[in-house]
Amino acid sequence: MEQNKIAGILSIILGLIFIIFPVISTGLVSILIGVSLVFLGIASLLSGFSAFNVIVGILAIIFGLLFIFNISALSFLLGIQFYIIGIIIVLLGISGLFTSGSSKILSIFIIILGIVPFILGALSLATPLFAAILIGITLIVEGISLYIAE
Repeated sequence: MEQNKIAGILSIILGLIFIIFPVISTGLVSILIGVSLVFLGIASLLSGFSAFNVIVGILAIIFGLLFIFNISALSFLLGIQFYIIGIIIVLLGISGLFTSGSSKILSIFIIILGIVPFILGALSLATPLFAAILIGITLIVEGISLYIAE
């Protein structure tokens, strides 16, 4: 219980930082997305050596490295990052539909989750700092729910 309260307070503080300093937060999000894409690409490559998984894995790693090491050029493209992540998630879901060992229901769920970044991307393209503010609000709400959870 004590850990939930500490995690809640830290989440609220981090959420406020995202809202107060959205430009710095956008750079941080770019790095986090880049790291996530690199790990997603590695996972895709390790999940099976089909041509589709290899292509998706390599693309995810390339874009991930771009987002990590070229923050100044890509931080204003946060909306585009959401689209790229959405496309990769949808492609992985489609790949799961055609893979014999994976759950079809889980693959459909992954495809549906891949659509969410498209919505966030549209909102972020309209107002680039929207994503940082949205992340901040989400962190605050999550922090409050962790703090009051028993």
